[in-house]
Amino acid sequence: MSNVSDSHAAQKGRQSDAGKSGERRTGPLTFYRQVVAELRKVVYPTREQLTTYFFVVMVFVLVMIGIVSLLDLGLGKAVFAIFTGADDV
Repeated sequence: MSNVSDSHAAQKGRQSDAGKSGERRTGPLTFYRQVVAELRKVVYPTREQLTTYFFVVMVFVLVMIGIVSLLDLGLGKAVFAIFTGADDV
């Protein structure tokens, strides 16, 4: 009876990515250069876009705060009425 962890697929899965086909780890300087190169590809929003995004997010957050607050208030009053039997809540 063979052990599952001794199978060829399990042994192969344990190898790190650095061990495949003789590849070496990326050095810190190369990593830094690659990060800088990727950051140069980023398209940053204009001031108008940023202002628009800010207000869209703020409106969404305020609407969600309103919905959650109303649900909290309504459910809190309902639970209070159910467990205390109060009619004048």
